[in-house]
Amino acid sequence: MSPSILAADFWKLGEQINTVEKNGAKWLHIDVMDGMFVPSISFGMPVIETIRRRTDLFFDVHLMVQEPERYFEEFARLGADLIDFHLEATEDVPGCIEKIKSLGKKVGIAIKPDTPVSEVMPYVRDVDLVLVMTVEPGFGGQKLIGKCVDKVTELRVVTDRIGLDDINIEVDGGITIDNINNVTDAGANIIVAGSAVFKGDIAENLKAFNEKLR
Repeated sequence: MSPSILAADFWKLGEQINTVEKNGAKWLHIDVMDGMFVPSISFGMPVIETIRRRTDLFFDVHLMVQEPERYFEEFARLGADLIDFHLEATEDVPGCIEKIKSLGKKVGIAIKPDTPVSEVMPYVRDVDLVLVMTVEPGFGGQKLIGKCVDKVTELRVVTDRIGLDDINIEVDGGITIDNINNVTDAGANIIVAGSAVFKGDIAENLKAFNEKLR
């Protein structure tokens, strides 16, 4: 599980991060939006810098920004462990991968719902994770798009076939208790959930997710 703080109550952000950590989460998903690649603007460097001082959770930083290479050094400096950038947001995918690696960070490459798996395949040997967006990026609270589960299946089958059976496949968007096993059965092994974790009783929500993942 990689709970997405986009859905957290920012009045209680530190408290809620402590709660997910105490209830078994090892990763924290941090959505950075610029108002250009996606319509929304979320948060950036000061938030990450502040929470990094208080937790050892693995920071899964998802850059939904245009020309993300402008910011890799800063997010690495602030404590990102994994930097996810969008295939659609840059004209230099190999350069982005190389830059993130040179900073000593793990590399994730993300694709939007309408981007076919074939477009990410030239890069899968060079990254640690592929993030399949299961909603349109930019807004929380959306419903999972069913065709994206098929993309997860396709990606897992193809990567297994070429010997990349240990690559991480992450899904982000619309994940709930009711559909989490659809995406894990398809081959996803890193699960981002926002509203389904942070709305209501966080501890009970994570307990329910962990039961499903056993």
